Amino acid sequence: MTLADATPATARYELDADPARIDRDVIWRFMTEHAYWGGWRSRGIVDRQIDASWRVVGCYDRADGAMVGFARAISDGVSLAYLADVFVLPEHRGHGLGVRLVDHMIEGSEGPHFRWMLHTGDAHGLYAKAGFRPPDHTYLERPGRAPDPR
Repeated sequence: MTLADATPATARYELDADPARIDRDVIWRFMTEHAYWGGWRSRGIVDRQIDASWRVVGCYDRADGAMVGFARAISDGVSLAYLADVFVLPEHRGHGLGVRLVDHMIEGSEGPHFRWMLHTGDAHGLYAKAGFRPPDHTYLERPGRAPDPR
């Protein structure tokens, strides 16, 4: 799906990569209330991750301007990127916004030719629509661990 494929339901929403527009309170609430992957993070860590991101994309409801979805990426800006913290608020799901967020992140940037990586426990179908697939034999990973909260 590309942005040109927007339906009347998705036309209600707009995507924007302006970091100044990101609503950090919405991100923090989602991370603490819904995100299985982000529970270890403090608000300070989430803010640092947003600040250090190569690109952030927000999805906004045109009716009131409220941010209803988010994605961020870290990258060298040349050949490699990692997609993280992609979400759509539960009450706005079912309109293809997750696909649009990922599409805008990748295709609406310098990143279409990058090698993109991500981790997910439950959204393989969404990311497959953007061309993600299991890694080949050349990919190795050293799993991380949460920092000591002290």
